[in-house]
Amino acid sequence: MAKQTETSRKYPDAPRLAVGAVVFKGDAVLLVQRGNSPAEGIWAIPGGSVHLGETLRAAAEREILEETGVVIRAQEPIFVFDLIEQDDRGVVAYHFVIVDLTADYVSGVPRAGDDAADARWITEDELSRLTVNPATRRLLADKFNFGNYLK
Repeated sequence: MAKQTETSRKYPDAPRLAVGAVVFKGDAVLLVQRGNSPAEGIWAIPGGSVHLGETLRAAAEREILEETGVVIRAQEPIFVFDLIEQDDRGVVAYHFVIVDLTADYVSGVPRAGDDAADARWITEDELSRLTVNPATRRLLADKFNFGNYLK
């Protein structure tokens, strides 16, 4: 399958579908620090674009492996949100509809891959010291009572 380039993601002609996976191992959640726009430098649930003909579960499993080196078994959707970013002229530069799924950890040690600057298991205490995507914070607090004191 053709890999989506930064050019094809920026200034889209329609919203792009993306997927993420919420993966816990013990008392820590798998997060990545984004290496590219949008949200460069921000910590978030790992994931990426869904390819034509790919199911949400298959996309989540592929994206998490590519981005973190961790093997997962994707489960059910748990959270849906829009990521819309405009440029200085008010033109939509990015528009993603993101579907986050729950997932079971299978194997692997996190390492930054694909478009991630960093990837690791993050505890609740560590979460309080990181710049985390607001949707990620909301999802972890509301659905998993993880970092709930940070709301």
